[in-house]
Amino acid sequence: MGTPHTKKKKIKRKWQVFQGRNKFYCNGRIMMAKQTGVFYLTMVLILVTSGLFFAFDCPFLASNLTPAIPAIGGVLFIFVMGMLLRASFSDPGVLPRATPEEAADIERQIDTTNGPSGPGYRPPPRTREVLINGQTVKLKYCFTCKIFRPPRASHCSLCDNCVERFDHHCPWVGNCVGRRNYRFFYLFILSLSFLTIFIFAFVITHVILSKSISIFLDGCTVLEVVVCFFSVWSIVGLSGFHTYLISSNQTTNEDIKGSWSSKRGKGNYNPYSYGNFITNFCAVLDFHLNCNKMYIILILAIGRGLCGIRQKFKIGGSLNVAFFIYYYYVDRLQNFNLTGLGST
Repeated sequence: MGTPHTKKKKIKRKWQVFQGRNKFYCNGRIMMAKQTGVFYLTMVLILVTSGLFFAFDCPFLASNLTPAIPAIGGVLFIFVMGMLLRASFSDPGVLPRATPEEAADIERQIDTTNGPSGPGYRPPPRTREVLINGQTVKLKYCFTCKIFRPPRASHCSLCDNCVERFDHHCPWVGNCVGRRNYRFFYLFILSLSFLTIFIFAFVITHVILSKSISIFLDGCTVLEVVVCFFSVWSIVGLSGFHTYLISSNQTTNEDIKGSWSSKRGKGNYNPYSYGNFITNFCAVLDFHLNCNKMYIILILAIGRGLCGIRQKFKIGGSLNVAFFIYYYYVDRLQNFNLTGLGST
C-alpha cells in the first residue's frame, strides 16, 4: 500500500537551473543581464525628458500650433518604450550548454579526429570548418558551454552564455543583443533618434514662440535641451552605424574584428550578404516573407497608381515608359519565389 503522504519531487524549470549569469523575473518570462544599473538610467532619461516635454511644452504647442504635436510625440514615446522593454526583457538567443553526455561524446569525437597523443604532444586548436556560400567559416569550440558554436555565435563574458548571431552586449538595454532581440534593439535606437530630434526641435520652437517664460519653466526647458543636444549625436550615429551593418548583413562583433575585411585576403567576403539592401534588411530583421509580400504589394500599388493617373489625365510620353516598366515587373513577379529570398 502506498503511503498517503508521499512527497512528489518538485520539477524545476530550465530558467531555475540556468548556468549563466542572467537574472529572471515573472517566472522566467523576463530575462536580463546581471548588471542592470545603466538600463535604469536609460529609463530615467527617457521618462524624465519626455515627461517634461509633455507637461510643459505640449500644452503651449497644442494651443498655438496644432494638437497633432503631442499626439505624434505620444505615439513615438510609446513605441520607444515598447521596443526598449522588448529588447531588454527578451532572450537574445542563448544557446543551451551541452549535457554531460553530449560533452563526453564531443570529447570522444575530438580525440578520434586528433589521433593518439604522446609525451610532448600539443593538440591542435578545437575548430571545425563549414562551407557557407563558397566561403570557409570556422566553428570555434566553447570550453564553457562545451559546444562548437554555430556560425556568427559568440560567448558573452558578462552574461557567460553563447549567443546566436551575437552582435554585442549593450548595458543601455541591460541585455545582450543577438538574433532574437536585434530587431527590437534596432527599432528602439531608430525610434529614439526620431523622438530625440522631435523633442529637441519643438522645445526650441516653444522657446522662440514664447514671449514670457517662468524661472521654473526655463529650468525644465534647459534640462530638456541639454539632454537632447548631447544625446542626439550618439543616438543618431548609432542608428546610422547599425543601418550600415544591416545593409551589409554584418554584426557589430564581425565589423570590429574585421571578419570579412578584404585586408584578410582577396578571396575573403561576407557569405551572409545577399548583395541587396532590402533583402539584407529583411533577413537581419526576420522580415523574410513579410518583406517579399510588401515588395510585391508596393510595386502593384505604384503600378495601379500610374494607371489611374494615366487614365484620368490622359498623359502619355514619359509615363508610358513607367507603365511599361510596371508591366515588366508584374510579369516577373508571376514566378516570384516567396520562400527563397529569406532562406539561409
